[in-house]
Amino acid sequence: MKGIGYQSASAALDGLHNMTSDINAIPKQEYLQRMEKAQRYMQEHGIDAIYLNAGTNLKYFTGLKWYASERLVGAILPANGELQFIVPHFEIGSIKDYWLIEAPIHHWHEEECPYQLVAEVIRTLNIRANATLGIDESAAFFVADGIKQAAPDLNIVNAKPVTAHCRMHKSENEIALIQRAMDMTLEVHKATASMLYEGITTTEVEQFIDQAHKKVGASGSYFKIVLFGVASSFPHGVKNPQVLKQGDVVLIDTGCQLEGYLSDITRTYVFGQPSERQKLMWQYEKNAQLAAFEAAKIGATCGDVDYAARSYLAAQQLGPDYQLPGCPHRTGHGIGLDIHEWPYLVKDNPQPLGEGMCFSNEPMLVIPNEFGIRLEDHFYVTADGPKWFTEPAHSIDNPFGL
Repeated sequence: MKGIGYQSASAALDGLHNMTSDINAIPKQEYLQRMEKAQRYMQEHGIDAIYLNAGTNLKYFTGLKWYASERLVGAILPANGELQFIVPHFEIGSIKDYWLIEAPIHHWHEEECPYQLVAEVIRTLNIRANATLGIDESAAFFVADGIKQAAPDLNIVNAKPVTAHCRMHKSENEIALIQRAMDMTLEVHKATASMLYEGITTTEVEQFIDQAHKKVGASGSYFKIVLFGVASSFPHGVKNPQVLKQGDVVLIDTGCQLEGYLSDITRTYVFGQPSERQKLMWQYEKNAQLAAFEAAKIGATCGDVDYAARSYLAAQQLGPDYQLPGCPHRTGHGIGLDIHEWPYLVKDNPQPLGEGMCFSNEPMLVIPNEFGIRLEDHFYVTADGPKWFTEPAHSIDNPFGL
C-alpha cells in the first residue's frame, strides 16, 4: 500500500509548507462587475432591488465579510442606482474597517426596527410602492417576515435567481483560488495517509488534519470527516470515534478556505491488504466518477451528468437510482464561497452546464453493514470540456500515484 502508514505524524507535518504566499485576493473591480451583472439581470427580469444579508451573498457582491445573527446587517442592491448598507449604529466603525466597496450607510439603534429602516431606504431610492424586492435566499425567515411587515406593499420574492445566476459561473480569479485551496487539501490528504498506524483513532486523525491545513497556510480545516471500517458506509459519519484496524476501509473527507473559497476532497483506501470485494467496489466508484466527468460537457444538463454515473453503477447491479447497495446521494454539488452551492448534479436537474461552473464529482458507493467508498474530486467547465482541479485517486493500493 504505497503512501499509507510509513512515517510519523511529526515527519508528515515537516514535509508540508505554506502554499499561500503568492495568492491574490479578488480585486475590487471584480466586485463592481458582479454587482453590475446582478443589476442587468434584475432589469431584464423585473426585479427592482435585492436585499443581501450578512453571509456569503453579501461577501460575494460587496466584499464585506460579516456573519449573520439576530441583528440585521446587510445591503440593498437596486436594479438602478447605488448599493446601500443597512447596519447597527454601533457597528459602523467595524463595518468601515472591513468593507471593500464604499457606499452609503443607513444605521439603526438597538431600540429601533431595522426592517422599517429597510422600507425607508427603498422609498428613498424612488422604487415604487409595489416594487419587487428579492430577499437573500440564505436570510433567516425572521428577516423576510420583518421586511414584509414593515413594507406590506412590496412584492417579496426569492433573490436566488439573481444570486445563483451570478455566483454559479466562476471567474478566472475565483477558479485560481479554488485551485490553490484544492492543491492544499490534496497535500493534507497525502500527509494524513502517510501517518496512519494500527490503533490510531479517528479523533487523532482529525486533529492531525487540522494541524496539516494550518501548515499549508489555511486557518485550519473548514470541515473534516474521518471514518474507519463499517462507519465508512455512513456518508457523513457516526457519533462515536473508531480505532483503526488492519483491513479497514479509511474514508477521509476534508477541506479548507482560502480568501473565502473552499476545497473539498475525499479519498478512500484500505489500511493493510484490501480484499477482492473492496478492490472491486473501489474500481466501480472510480469508473462511475469518470463516467460523470466525461458527460460534463457544455450543452449537457446537470441531470445528464448524474445519470452517467448512476447508469454505470446500475449496470454493475448497484442501485438502481438511489437504492442500496449503490449511490444514495446526488453525484455532485457546486462549490465556491459555500461548500454546497448551485448548480447540483442531481437526477433530472435540467440546468445546462456552462463555462465557469465548478462541481464536486462524488457518486459515493454505500455497501450497508460493510463499508463505503467515496472518491471526490472537483472539476470546472470550460469551452473545451471539463477540467479537473485535482487528479482522481490512482488505485486502491496506491491512491496518490506515488
